[in-house]
Amino acid sequence: MNRAGWRYALYKIIYRSKTFSVVLLFLIILSSLAVIMQTVPDWRPAYRSSFRYIELFVTILFTIEYLLRIIAAPKPGRYVFSLVGFVDLFSIFPVYLSIFNLVSINYLMVIRLVRLFRLLRVFDLMEYTKYTREVKVLRQALSNSRRKISIFILSVLIAVTMIGSLMYLVEGPENGFVSIPKGIYWAVVTLTTVGYGDVTPQTSIGQALASLLMLLGFSTIVVFTSIVSAEIYKREEKKKTSNEKSCLDCGMDGHDSNASYCKYCGSRLWG
Repeated sequence: MNRAGWRYALYKIIYRSKTFSVVLLFLIILSSLAVIMQTVPDWRPAYRSSFRYIELFVTILFTIEYLLRIIAAPKPGRYVFSLVGFVDLFSIFPVYLSIFNLVSINYLMVIRLVRLFRLLRVFDLMEYTKYTREVKVLRQALSNSRRKISIFILSVLIAVTMIGSLMYLVEGPENGFVSIPKGIYWAVVTLTTVGYGDVTPQTSIGQALASLLMLLGFSTIVVFTSIVSAEIYKREEKKKTSNEKSCLDCGMDGHDSNASYCKYCGSRLWG
């Protein structure tokens, strides 16, 4: 792509401009709120048409933006068939379907909220801000600890299944535990400390198991955060003892000690 051409100028605005990204995020939030507020019964008669006009206006802007992204993309086909491209498309076409009454309005309202996934573009914006390093550290910590997290989640699932099965045996159908899946459902609700109260243990053994599960619920939060925090601490300690350079402009690290320029943003490295 010719750097002096208009496509490159458009590319810089659509894919690299912080201002454009901020405006885009604002429009996404505005349109999503318009969809959500349309479902409030008290507001429907007075404001429903206003919300629809707002959503239609924003959708037209999204349509123009989608077409401009295809034009400005170095490889248009790659963008169109990417996950990001599908999310962008799914964020606009339900509105046009609702105009022609091709699908249920309520169904389309939920589908339209797919555009909320576009808020993840904030991480594209972060790529050029001071928060990049924090995002990268968290992502790497989660990646490095995925094995421990997987084992931990598997252990929790086993515990929930066992306790749910025990509750089925101890409490029985007469107390609401009509099946093992119902017992597992109760165990999950109790473990997450939600406590709907639709099913409650009545026997002493059942109440003891419930107490144990409540304590286990608090410990799951502690264990999970400890696993991730330990990985972050290990990475920070390793960085202190290494000779890698960090970029002061974009915050990215991992540069060789003899590097002069950032391999991510091209800025000069100091120190």
